[in-house]
Amino acid sequence: QVQLVESGGGLVQPGGSLRLSCAASGSLFSFNAMGWYRQAPGKEREWVAAITRSGSTNHADSVKGRFTISRDNAKNTVYLQMNSLKPEDTAVYYCHAKRVGPLIYDYWGQGTQVTVSS
Repeated sequence: QVQLVESGGGLVQPGGSLRLSCAASGSLFSFNAMGWYRQAPGKEREWVAAITRSGSTNHADSVKGRFTISRDNAKNTVYLQMNSLKPEDTAVYYCHAKRVGPLIYDYWGQGTQVTVSS
């Protein structure tokens, strides 16, 4: 049973920074890719960033240059460093992992709230 546990959310002022963590119950190498999504109140869940097994990264245009996804394989943890936060970044942030084999498996964490407000 795969478990993804997020942490690091909270309340921050505009322009501030937060670092989210996603601890996986197994080796990160068992997943083809991991990433972060977010869902603001009244909006659909949207993709934020992803990192592949080989370490390649990609970020949504709305966060490019401000957010950075990374991974620590020894700790089985993926991070999302968020800088220059804006009120529109307020959302519940979800960790995601994808495993591709005969079937495609998607795993989700429980989410962590990020609120950007003065």
